[in-house]
Amino acid sequence: MSSFRPIQSVVNGVPTSDGAGVKLTRVLTQHLQRRLDPYLMLDAFGSDQPDDYIAGFPDHPHRGFETITYMIAGRMLHRDSAGHEGLLENGGVQWMTAGRGVIHSEIPQQEEGVMEGFQLWLNLPSHDKLCAPWYRDFKASELPRLTTPEGVSVTVIAGESHGVIGAVQRDGTQPLYLDVHLPAGASFEQALPAEHNAFVYVYRGAVDVAGTTLPAQRMGILQNGPEFDGVRVQAGDQPARVLLIAGQPLNEPIVQYGPFVMNTPEQIQQAFNDYRAGRLA
Repeated sequence: MSSFRPIQSVVNGVPTSDGAGVKLTRVLTQHLQRRLDPYLMLDAFGSDQPDDYIAGFPDHPHRGFETITYMIAGRMLHRDSAGHEGLLENGGVQWMTAGRGVIHSEIPQQEEGVMEGFQLWLNLPSHDKLCAPWYRDFKASELPRLTTPEGVSVTVIAGESHGVIGAVQRDGTQPLYLDVHLPAGASFEQALPAEHNAFVYVYRGAVDVAGTTLPAQRMGILQNGPEFDGVRVQAGDQPARVLLIAGQPLNEPIVQYGPFVMNTPEQIQQAFNDYRAGRLA
């Protein structure tokens, strides 16, 4: 790598709630969907107050995209209308392809303690939006990892990093999803295709990216350009933890209404009709 991407803009998350009142921060909001195509949403949730999370996310539908839930702390039970069930625990990942439609719930399995994690929405190409639903739970021990000579620990959830193949691959969107833990003063470099959109989210400490400091709870959107072939992230005088996420844009129309993401308003209306008629169950 010879030319690292700088930060184009820094994004503050928007405090909100979802499900049955779960408090969270929406980092990647709807107005950024085109800029960060193929990603549709990133939520960060974290609290040691049970009232902030205990009600969880009761039954709700999805169609047309994938959800990736990454738990840092806590336990969440998943059930869906396709017959899948799994317990997501510390360090684990739940990858769900909604495809043509699924109704699922995500309910905390604890009454006290810290609940912390992230949910990322990844769009599906138009030809895959009505594919069969798919689901996989990955325990922390099943996720590929690497450690650099500087002591940087990297969990490779999707894509590839330094020759390590991630838990999930997708041809259409080519997602890269890394959880990078940097000791104080350490740096990490990752190759990125020039045409891919990419961003960094800091959830512990602070990092420097090409001269821009990103503090905790901030997202840095990486600049695009044919002259760039990667990104370099460096921790300051304290350890830092970041998510590095990138993907190949689909360059297709994005029409979202609530839990449905399709390509046309007519397809959204059909999703609602199918949901009301019980055809997502």
